Amino acid sequence: MTALDSTPIDPQSTRVGFIGLGNVGGKLAGSLLRNGVDLVVRDLDSDLVDSFVGAGATAASTPSELAAMCDVVITCLPSPAASVAVMESDDGVLVGLRPGAVWLEMSTTDSDEVTRIGALVAGAGGAAVDCPVSGGCHRAATGNISIFAGTERATFERVFPLLTILGRRVLHTGELGSASILKVATNYLATANLIAVTEALTTMAAAGIDLGTTYEAFRISSGNSFVHETEGQVILNGGRDISFTMDLVLKDIGLFQDVADAAGVPLEMNPLMIDIFSDAAERYGDREWSPNVIRRLEDAAGVSVTAPGFPAELLDDEPEERGAEVVVRR
Repeated sequence: MTALDSTPIDPQSTRVGFIGLGNVGGKLAGSLLRNGVDLVVRDLDSDLVDSFVGAGATAASTPSELAAMCDVVITCLPSPAASVAVMESDDGVLVGLRPGAVWLEMSTTDSDEVTRIGALVAGAGGAAVDCPVSGGCHRAATGNISIFAGTERATFERVFPLLTILGRRVLHTGELGSASILKVATNYLATANLIAVTEALTTMAAAGIDLGTTYEAFRISSGNSFVHETEGQVILNGGRDISFTMDLVLKDIGLFQDVADAAGVPLEMNPLMIDIFSDAAERYGDREWSPNVIRRLEDAAGVSVTAPGFPAELLDDEPEERGAEVVVRR
């Protein structure tokens, strides 16, 4: 494989490295392993690494060692700073990157940083794609999540066969960095929906309306949303485990605020949302599950927003299918 090679990647004959086996990354890497991809893994949590090795993956001791073993390197990390460390440290990916290799940045990260590091990857003879995912951990686990991919068209077509294993719907968003901008915009919308859902559910509880009936009323109405159908269930269960924490919400809507500030857009809702989640993180801990932002309202109203019959964990009931490109209307 050379830097100018435009041949589509064959997932069954390409060794892929995956760095970051957390809530999202572990499920994405699991899709690759489940579908027969030759996988090399790296994570700071040795137990996570061991679980993948036990399932057939190979472990690398450093990011540079992983990069030297693979033609594709995927990172899925919790912050831009983590991505910088993995890519640019003395034993980072850039040190071991093979000429012609492709770096897929699947973290939700800063578009300027992914563009900057992408230039370093190109300088080392590789190609870069920012390809964050959206749709929840339950869909990441089944390979049915959505993927945004920012890169030149030729590189997109080169990595597309691999992306169709990782996700169901794959959207080419334009140049490198464009996917990261769109991703933080979608997380802004999800956060706005979450706050609205918590306010609506708490108000119905305080007004004495049955919450099972409330859930169905919202679901079949113009007030429905993806967040209500998914996070609404784990809120009502009381467990509120959505595999996403308050500090990650604050990171994402902070990145969206940066985009708006740079574009000169005077946002009104997002600064308030940052205040709401900052207060919730201070009260309940920044590693608390994000749906527990509702506790601020439960505490204030003196109600418990729970109902029987709702699951503690979301599961994707759609069968796993090979992904396809989402065609943009022109």
